[in-house]
Parts: sequence; structure tokens; C-alpha cells
Amino acid sequence: MDPVTSPSTALLTDRYELTMLQATLRDGSAHRRSVFELFGRRLSGGRRYGVVAGVGRALDALEEFRFGADELAWLADAGVVDADTLAWLADYQFSGDVWGYPDGELYFPQSPVLVVEGTFAECVVLETVFLSILNHDSAIATAASRMITAADGRPCIEMGSRRTHESAAVAAARSAYIAGFAATSNLEAGRTYGIPTTGTSAHSFTLLHDTEREAFESQVRALGPGTTLLVDTYDIPEAIRTAVDIAGDGLGGVRLDSGDLVSLARAVREQLDGLGATGTRITVTSDLDEHAIAALAAAPVDGYGVGTALVTGSGVPTSGFVYKLVARAGDDGQMLPVAKKSKDKTSVGGRKYALRRRSANGTATAEVIGIGEAPASDADDRSLLVELVRDGKRVHTESLEEARTRLRAALAELPATAMQLSRSDPALDTIYEETP
Repeated sequence: MDPVTSPSTALLTDRYELTMLQATLRDGSAHRRSVFELFGRRLSGGRRYGVVAGVGRALDALEEFRFGADELAWLADAGVVDADTLAWLADYQFSGDVWGYPDGELYFPQSPVLVVEGTFAECVVLETVFLSILNHDSAIATAASRMITAADGRPCIEMGSRRTHESAAVAAARSAYIAGFAATSNLEAGRTYGIPTTGTSAHSFTLLHDTEREAFESQVRALGPGTTLLVDTYDIPEAIRTAVDIAGDGLGGVRLDSGDLVSLARAVREQLDGLGATGTRITVTSDLDEHAIAALAAAPVDGYGVGTALVTGSGVPTSGFVYKLVARAGDDGQMLPVAKKSKDKTSVGGRKYALRRRSANGTATAEVIGIGEAPASDADDRSLLVELVRDGKRVHTESLEEARTRLRAALAELPATAMQLSRSDPALDTIYEETP
């Protein structure tokens, strides 16, 4: 990104991060070497696994985390921090290291999704921007992955832009694509991330014309017979007859957006086949989630369009990640583990390392977390943390296709019960191995 034209991400933060900064700059503790970790204490929504997404976006945000003249002027006018803190912020540039689970990796309770190392001051101010991105994107990716499982090989299209914030819509499309969705309706997601885009017409297009036939003729003239026609504005059987009469048996597809989708899909499939349009695809939309998609498994449906449920995490809009200080330097410079002991909000002190323990046949059996050093591994196990930032410089960049491939492989490692949609315990237990 061009640092001259890209907006700063520095104020995408909570005020208390800067007030903590001011206090630690005054007492001298701001420069203590520290380790923060981003993790979830549990899997939100009783899900059996979580999907990491948003790491690439978080690294983009880190590159743009600068306090320019406009940001500093506002902080000064609002009286958020004092002059000494403003001077420190003016020179802010993260100089530490970041390790983490890459996009498309699976996570479980206590997985160290991000490990951020540097001074307290430079790490603490990143809390909110990292949490806001990863909590949102990972929740969407996890919901999307469950939908892909329920679809069982049938393609899913992301079409939730009208049901969420305009920026969140682009991020949601990215997360859904990582999880296996085939395309998005959002053009900005297509431009920004190279995700395939798709879309044809809404009911308003049909209602604009004097007759449904005129609407279908117009769409086929503009987009060709391979287009998908929306057939449930008026009478579905009549619309099917009209569609095939206009486009021929090469009609690309029809879309159903209301009603009893199982029975309608069967009736539409029978009618299309009777008219010779055996290759015409049936796509269904209408407030689908993973459970509704699973209920359509036996219906002759060729694809799903998913909106509201996807962009809201299908009832679980956040991953429940937290960002906690787990180690800091003592007076002698040695790193000391620190941990929160509050009821129901405990954390485990010490810098973490992680691997996925696997059996000889490649099935994952546990999430193993080492404290202080990497846990013991054998040839079957797989290390999970990758280096993302070294000495303040980004060293990890990858395509969404690589993230999609990673997720497919990670899911294939899980036991079959992990694919169940019902609420249950995590598919893998988390095991700690502490350095003696």
C-alpha cells in the first residue's frame, strides 16, 4: 500500500491503550520487553473448531499503524494524552516480532493465534485493531466453513453485503472465500482481493417490466442464455416455461428465493428436465444458514447463495479472542511469565508455542501448547506458528488460494465427528507442556 494515500489505522483503537501508554512512559515501564498473545479461552457458540482468518488484513493494518499530523492534532485537541506521549506517538513504528497461525489454519481453546513481542508500549497500542479484525474475520470464516461442510461439494456464493457494514462486507467476503466459498456478489471484494464475483438480477428487475417474459428476454439479450433467471416473482411453473422458451434448453440456471425450497427444487427440477433443460442449474437463496443448507442435502439443488447468516457469523458474530500480556522483562532483564487470575477469565503465563499432534495415519489428536519453548514433536506432528513480522518488517505474504488450500488440509486432519453441526465440545483437546 502507498503510505501517502492509505489511511492510518492508528485510531482504530480504544482510548485506554493510549492512557496506559502515557502512564507507563511516565513511570519508565513502557520500554520493558513484553509478550502479548491473542487467543480464545473457548470456542464461541459450542462449535467444534475455529477457522483463523484476518491475519493478512491485520498485517496490512499494522503497516498502516502510524500517527500522522491529523491523528496527532485530534488527540491533542481532544485532550486524550499529554505532550510527551504525543511526541512518542509521532515517532511510532512497530519494531518487534509477530508470530501466528496463518489464514486458513484451525484454532482451538487457548491456541496462541498471534504472539506479539516487543516493548510494552509498542505492543499494547495494537490490541484493539488486531482483536477487531481477527474476532470478526475468524467468526465469519468459521461459520462459512460449516456451511461448506453442509453443502457437501455444492458451491456456495457469498451475498451478504446488504446485511452488514460496508467495510465488514468486504472483509466477510474475504473470510468466506478462505473458507471455500466459490464467489461473492461484492465488487469491492473482487477488486481488492481478486475473489470471483457473480450476480444477475433481483425481483425489481422483473417488476420493472410490463411482463415477466419481457424481463427474461431483456436479461437473456444482455447476458446470454447461460444466465440465471429469478423465477419466483409470480408463478414459478409459468416462469420456468417462459424461461426455457426464451433461452432454450441451454438456460444456465434458475434461482429460487422464497417458499418451501425442498419441494420447490424438486418440482422445478422435474419441470426443467421435462422441458429438455437437463443442464440448467438450480440455485437457492432465502436466509440460508448451515442448518438450512444441510436440510437441502437431498433436494436437487446445485448451489446456494448465503447472505445474512454468513456475515453475522450464523449467530456467532465474534470469535471471543482476547489479547493478553503473558510475559514481561523483570528488573534483571529476564522474561517473567504473568497471568490474569480473575474468575472465568484466567490466562496462562509464558510465551507459547504450538503444534498439532497427529497419529501415524495423519489424524489430529490434540492441540499441544508449549510454554517457554516448543513442545516435543515427532515426525507425525505439525508446527502451527509461522513468522509474520521480524524486527518490525512484514515477512509473511500469501494468496487467498494458499489459505484455502491450508484450510482444506487442516480440516482433512480432523476426526470425522468434527464436522457435526450440533453444539459440542472442541474436536481436539488442548494440552500444555511446560518447560521444567
